[in-house]
Amino acid sequence: MGADGAPWYRDAAARTLILERCLPTLAALNLVWEIAQLPLYTIWNEGSAGYKAFAVLHCTAGDVLIGLVSLALALMITRAGRVASWNWAAIALLLVMIGVAYTVFSEWNNTVLRPAWAYSELMPVIRLGGVSFGLSPLVQWLLLPPVALWAAQRSVARFC
Repeated sequence: MGADGAPWYRDAAARTLILERCLPTLAALNLVWEIAQLPLYTIWNEGSAGYKAFAVLHCTAGDVLIGLVSLALALMITRAGRVASWNWAAIALLLVMIGVAYTVFSEWNNTVLRPAWAYSELMPVIRLGGVSFGLSPLVQWLLLPPVALWAAQRSVARFC
């Protein structure tokens, strides 16, 4: 909670920042990223145009949901209050850590445990503990959430 005891979810500015600035920016960035990384998955060569469109929209919606949950957890962990008192660096770091952790789990779950998708030969991979993880989804979560948070912070600073 902030210095005044009010948690972030009771702050109208925080809700506006998250719902009207951060999440739409995150959604737009992830939509572009999901389209750009399609050739890195076998769906690029195997799926119909309709299935590819569905996959892009489905994955983008999932990215937004992961981003929202990761941000909420980061705000809870930092005990954030009103937007003016946020520790932006700590929130961004936790947002990335949570998003990357979930992505590593999701990639393992969906490519190894229950193969729901597969990487094409174009996907650069990192091997950890005998499991290959796609580099593109990891970079996605290292870059896009902090950029969306930064853009949202800048827009708030301009209007305050």
